[in-house]
Amino acid sequence: MPRRALILVEGHRSNGPHYIQAGQRLNLHPITLSAHPRQYDYIGVGKAAAEKIDTDNLDAMIHQCELLQSTYDIAGITGFAGRDETVYVTASKLCRYFNLPGPDPVSVEGCADKFAQRQLLAHAGVPTPEYRVAETVPDVQESATEIGLPVVLKPVVGSGSSGVRLCHNADDVTEHATYLLGAKNLSPRRILIEEFAEGRHYSIDTMGTEVVAIGTADFGQLPHFVLRQSIFPAALTDDQHKCMADVSLSCLRALGLGWGPANIELRWTKRGPVAIEVNPRLPGCSTPQLIELAYGIDLIAEHIKLLIGEESNVHRRRWQTAAARFLIPDRNGTLDWISGSRQAAAVPGVTEVQLHVQPKTQIIRKGDYLDSIGHIIAASPSRTQTQAILQRAADLISWSIT
Repeated sequence: MPRRALILVEGHRSNGPHYIQAGQRLNLHPITLSAHPRQYDYIGVGKAAAEKIDTDNLDAMIHQCELLQSTYDIAGITGFAGRDETVYVTASKLCRYFNLPGPDPVSVEGCADKFAQRQLLAHAGVPTPEYRVAETVPDVQESATEIGLPVVLKPVVGSGSSGVRLCHNADDVTEHATYLLGAKNLSPRRILIEEFAEGRHYSIDTMGTEVVAIGTADFGQLPHFVLRQSIFPAALTDDQHKCMADVSLSCLRALGLGWGPANIELRWTKRGPVAIEVNPRLPGCSTPQLIELAYGIDLIAEHIKLLIGEESNVHRRRWQTAAARFLIPDRNGTLDWISGSRQAAAVPGVTEVQLHVQPKTQIIRKGDYLDSIGHIIAASPSRTQTQAILQRAADLISWSIT
């Protein structure tokens, strides 16, 4: 009998290793298909395999999977989001082509276009920030004036806060719109202009049509939206929890989602929860690890079960607070040294310390998720205790950039 394979389209520095490990625990052989496999440090460790291929070419991907079928029984296919959602769209199309369980490619593709997503949410009556779309700097300026400053500018297609910026005045709008429209990797060349929804940021994770977890996120200094800390579960009243769960499920219905994992980002504003973004997949930034520590639910393993045609179980098995602190440099330059990770890892309650950089690395901040040079994860029975553990560990890590 051929060995059962789990096909992973591209990779992810935080979720990628966990998909490989979870797949292996389920007696699957993970194979990563990537245009540049060497960019993922974890590939090649243990029994993980990789094939080099143009993952933007759907026909080539289908052919490669057909070749793999001569050796393996392909049990499931999934992918990750990088700078945009195109990889996850490709994975969903592969699932459909090979008659494997997976999300609806049309719904996934609709979510990838933030303007189309906004239209679907607004049409369904889901509360969203006021928004416009534009393709020229003058049109962006006019839209910002109509909405009222400050506004958030972002590419219509993208992820990880890439290219997202808060613009306080007309000069900011002109500068960032000019930058985005001149970017070589901006395709299509459209900019989403949004009202700045002020309020606490919440991250809601679902599996199928069930709300699994609600956490909070804190960001670094504006005008960028670089994640600084994430904590699960969020401190909510029963009414707040129900309200956010209802809005989240309304988002799924509006977008034609409801299979597998999804992540909904909301802000609690003066008019209640407002939908910022919906992703038809698991988020990165250590969220699956935090949910497992806080709730005892391994969302990655449960997702893989669905991919291979088994039932998932997302019932809560644990009650504690888990949080992640992301290490964000305050300047560009050359990383001379970074130290203290071993001491931080030894702090009771710390479950993981991971650094993404080595000395002599060039630090070039772009205001997105790649600005993080590492993270610390901690868990304990209480919110106060977990935050204290995180702070103690973070204080032990230091670095020098010149």
